[in-house]
Amino acid sequence: MTMAPAVSAPSDDSPLWAPTPARINATLLRDFANKMEAKTARSFSTYADLWAWSVDNVETFWDECWDYCGVVGDKGPVILEKAGQMPGAAFFPQGRLNYAENLLKRRDASPAIIFRDEKGGERTLTAAQLYDDVSRWAQAFRAAGLTEDDRVAGYMPNMPETIIAMLAASSIGAIWSSASPDFGVQGLVDRFGQIKPKILVAVDGYYYSGKTLDCLEKIREAQPQIESLERTIIVPFINPSPDASSLKNAQTAPDFIGQYRPTKIQFNRLPFNHPLFIMFSSGTTGKPKCIVHGQGGTLLQHLKEHKLQSDIRPGDKIFYFTTCGWMMWNWLVSGLAADACLMLFDGSPFYPDGTMLWQYAEKHKCSFFGTSAKYIDALKSEGLRPVDKFDLACVKTIASTGSPLVHESFGYVYASIKKDVYLA
Repeated sequence: MTMAPAVSAPSDDSPLWAPTPARINATLLRDFANKMEAKTARSFSTYADLWAWSVDNVETFWDECWDYCGVVGDKGPVILEKAGQMPGAAFFPQGRLNYAENLLKRRDASPAIIFRDEKGGERTLTAAQLYDDVSRWAQAFRAAGLTEDDRVAGYMPNMPETIIAMLAASSIGAIWSSASPDFGVQGLVDRFGQIKPKILVAVDGYYYSGKTLDCLEKIREAQPQIESLERTIIVPFINPSPDASSLKNAQTAPDFIGQYRPTKIQFNRLPFNHPLFIMFSSGTTGKPKCIVHGQGGTLLQHLKEHKLQSDIRPGDKIFYFTTCGWMMWNWLVSGLAADACLMLFDGSPFYPDGTMLWQYAEKHKCSFFGTSAKYIDALKSEGLRPVDKFDLACVKTIASTGSPLVHESFGYVYASIKKDVYLA
């Protein structure tokens, strides 16, 4: 293996990278700023100018953000009530919308999801296919008695069926919570036991680092400890016909949705602050704590981050290396509301080697590549240089999330991955 040269931060304060004026002026953020200049008769020549205006004019900013981002729903007459009170402040208190409806606006033949598993198998869902699959799941959920405010738990890899089940639950007004299949029984019970899910959607197994790992035994052990469960749906992944006979009130996903044909989805428009997701703290200080995120706040914040701060456009391919137990999965999924195509991957990013994700990005012309600081640091430690092997002209942004990215790794990205990229 050719080792990368030692990379250190520059000795002066010069930036590692700066966008050209032409690139800045072509961004959605600049377009938004131009529109706000026209409406307010103010000048927003820098990001700091626009940011200062947004926090000094909170109601106006979020009102305009709703419109600019094309949110489907009813804002209501009030943008913010009880401003400055915490707790007590509420955005769009009379607003109504549905998260899933905003992610399923398209029904065309353009790709909505591309999925690759660790073995290299790929499949693509068009926007029309995604809508139809969500329709079938939503009908099956309703027939199973799922209603507004019920909870659905996902014990799933980062695969299309996870998104499909989540959107189907959300279309009804049910609340989604997910964990990745590498969680053990106790980790599963500690999380889902608190939220009392009516339905568990779980995978039969998954692949990691060249190994095939079964989940059915863990599900069988966890089921009686989650007393609220009325039904368990097993999604085939490692086995096209998994045996769910040892599980209580369980059936496979093909059997669950088999009798339903795609129809127009009945989206239940909910209050802006109606719960959408339940996520969890890490669990390092006792049991993981529930963290509830609302329909409108999640959607609007994600749309703002995707469009204004990440410059994600219709048709862009966006990728984040994440499991369904990390909040970046929820962030990635909302990219559908920006009319982007999601690139999903499940497995080890270093199997068979550390260049696999970059080959995936090159093949599908990924424009936004999200990962963790740990992954970037690991690439650096292995001496890998994707810049020498892959054409990454399509990649506009590399996002590093989680632990802080050490300063040497900033230099590594520009020297060994791509020179002209926004590292965020």
